[in-house]
Amino acid sequence: MMTLTDIAMRFGGQTLYEGVNWQLNPGTHYGLVGANGSGKSTLIRIMAGELAPSDGNVGRIASLRLGTLGQDHFRFDEERVIDVVQMGRPELWEVLEERRRLLAVPNGASGEQNAEASARGERLSELELLVADLGGYQAEAEAAALLAGLGLAQGRHERSMGELSGGFRLRVLLAQTLFGAPDLLLLDEPTNHLDIASIRWLESYLREFRGTFVVISHDRHFLNSVCDSIADVDYQELRVYPGNYDAFERAKTLAVTQRDAEIARTEQRIEELQQFIDRFRAKATKARQASARKKQVEKMELPEVKRSSRRFPSFVFAQRRPSGREVLRVEGVRKTYGTQVVLHDVTFSLERGERVAVIGPNGVGKSTLLRVITGETEADEGAVLPGHELAPGYFAQDHHEQLKGRETAYEWLSAAGGSSDIPTVRGALGRVLFSGDEAAKQVADLSGGESARLLLGALMLRQPNLLILDEPTNHLDLEGREALMSALTKYPGTVLFVSHDRHFVSAVGTRVLALSPEGLEDFAGDYEQYLAKHGEDYLAIDGARPRGASRAAGAAGAAGEGYAERKGRRRNVAQLRRTVARLELEIASSEAELERLEASFSNGEYYLRASRDQVAGDAQRRDTLQATLAKALPEWEAAAAELESADPE
Repeated sequence: MMTLTDIAMRFGGQTLYEGVNWQLNPGTHYGLVGANGSGKSTLIRIMAGELAPSDGNVGRIASLRLGTLGQDHFRFDEERVIDVVQMGRPELWEVLEERRRLLAVPNGASGEQNAEASARGERLSELELLVADLGGYQAEAEAAALLAGLGLAQGRHERSMGELSGGFRLRVLLAQTLFGAPDLLLLDEPTNHLDIASIRWLESYLREFRGTFVVISHDRHFLNSVCDSIADVDYQELRVYPGNYDAFERAKTLAVTQRDAEIARTEQRIEELQQFIDRFRAKATKARQASARKKQVEKMELPEVKRSSRRFPSFVFAQRRPSGREVLRVEGVRKTYGTQVVLHDVTFSLERGERVAVIGPNGVGKSTLLRVITGETEADEGAVLPGHELAPGYFAQDHHEQLKGRETAYEWLSAAGGSSDIPTVRGALGRVLFSGDEAAKQVADLSGGESARLLLGALMLRQPNLLILDEPTNHLDLEGREALMSALTKYPGTVLFVSHDRHFVSAVGTRVLALSPEGLEDFAGDYEQYLAKHGEDYLAIDGARPRGASRAAGAAGAAGEGYAERKGRRRNVAQLRRTVARLELEIASSEAELERLEASFSNGEYYLRASRDQVAGDAQRRDTLQATLAKALPEWEAAAAELESADPE
C-alpha cells in the first residue's frame, strides 16, 4: 500500500528524524503520536506527497486512493455544503455537474437543432448510467448522513460554506474526506473543533473503516478507541507498536526502563573497572590485571543515548486563600444573539472543591456561559452572584487576544501573573517548559501549545480559588494533558471547565452540567456515571431518548401485567441485581489491584529491586486486569441499564 524507506527530515541544523522505515499494512488503523514539534504533521505531509523528505523515498501502489483533510477553509466559500462533501469523489462529481448543466438547458431551447437535442438526450442517458454505476443516487443521502454525524444539522446542508464558522468548515472538509472512501486516510488532529458527541460518532466511523488510516491526535480516549497500532515519533526515529495507546505506553515505558537499567549497569561496571585500573596499575604484581581490565573497558560500549522529544510540564495550582462554601450562584441567566437564544434560564451553584464539567454540542452556549460568569459577556437576563472571598482565574479558548504584541514570554508572565520576583517568574516558566532562551520568545510568535502553557503558568502565579477553563487541552500534547489532569485533581480549589476530550472530562470532573437546546441538566456525578445513567446513545446526534422514557415504559408495562408476568419480572430483576453486584465487585477488585501495580511501576526503586521475570510477570498481570476491566465495564453498563428499565421503582 505505502512504504517509507530511510526517510529523514531536517530543517536547518535541526534533525526531526532519520532512518524512518515504515510499511503500512492494509486495514491497519495507526495512531501517530509524539511531542509537539517532533515532526508528526511533517511526516503526514511527506506521506501525502505535499512535502519532499531530506532523504529517503515514499513508495505507493499506483491505484491507491489517498484521502487527506483539506486545509484551505475558504476554497469552497460559494459552494453549497452538501455539494462540497460530494466533491470528495471527483469522478462522480464531474458526472453530476455535467448532468446538471445539460438538464439546465430547456427542451426546444432557442437555436437548438434537432440533432443537438438528440445528442443531448443520448448524453444524458449515458450520464444516468454513470451516476448509477458510481453510486450517485445515494450520494446526497450519504453526504447528509456524514454531515449529521459531525454535528451539522439538516438546515445547514443547503447553505454556502462561506456562512459557516471555521470549526464547522473543518467538519465539512472532514466529511468530504470520509465521503471519498479512500484506501488510505491521513488525518491530522481531526477531533479539533468537534464536540464530544461528534468525536464519539467519528470514533464509531473509524472503528468500522475498512481501509487503512493514520491519525494524529492528542486525545488519549480517541486513540484507544480507534487505533490498533501506534507509530511513535521520538528519539529522532519512528517505532511502531501493536495495540492501542495504553498498550503502547506500557510497552514503551518497559522498553525505556530496561534500556536505562542496562545503561546504568554498564556505567557501573565501567566505573568499577576504572577504579581497579587506577588503584593497581602502578603495582607490578597487579599491572597485568590492570592492563587486562583496561582492554576490557575499551571494548565495552554504552548503548547510544538520544534525548527524548517528550517533555512533561509541571503544573501546580494553589489558592492564595480559600473561597466560601458556596463559590458562586448563577440565577436565571439568559443570553441571545439576534434572534438566536443561546442560554435560557440557566440556574446552578458551585460548591467549594467541586470540579464541574460543562458538556454539550457545539453552539449550545458552553463558552458563552463561561464568559458570562467571568464578566467577559453581559447576560440579557439573570445574575451571577459571587460567593465570599471569590478570586477567579480564567483560561479563554481564544489565546490571540491575550497574547499579542512584542512582549517576551518572561515579560508577559511577570505582568499577567502579578509577580516581579525574578526567581518566582523564572521558576514558573521552567515548570511550563520555557527554559533558557525560550523565555525570550515574543508572545505573538508562540505556537498553540506554548501559548496554552504560558496562560496556565499565569494561573499558577495568580493562585485563584476558582479556575474557569475553556478548552484548556486544545493545543496541549498528550504529556501536557496528563500533567494538567494530575494538577487539577490535586488542586484544593474549585474548577469549572469545558472540554471535548472525553478522557480529560472523565478524569477531572466530579459533576456534570449538560447544556442542550432544551436547557440545563445538573448531574451529581462524573461523566462515566452520566453516560451509564443515560445510555451510550444519549449524546448521539440523532437525538437523545426522552428523559425517563425507559422508566415510564417500564411502569406502563408493569401496570398491565398479570401475576405470572410480575413473578417473572421480579425473578429477572433479582437476577439482574445479582449480576450488577457481581460485576461491581469484580471491577472494584480489579481496579484496586491495578492501582497497586501502577504504583509499583511508577516507583523507580521497583526496577532496581525486581528481577526481569518479576517485571514481565507484573506487566502481564496488568494487561490481564485491563482486559478484565475492558470486558466487565460494558457488561456492567448494559446490566445496570437493563435493571433500570426492568425495575422502575
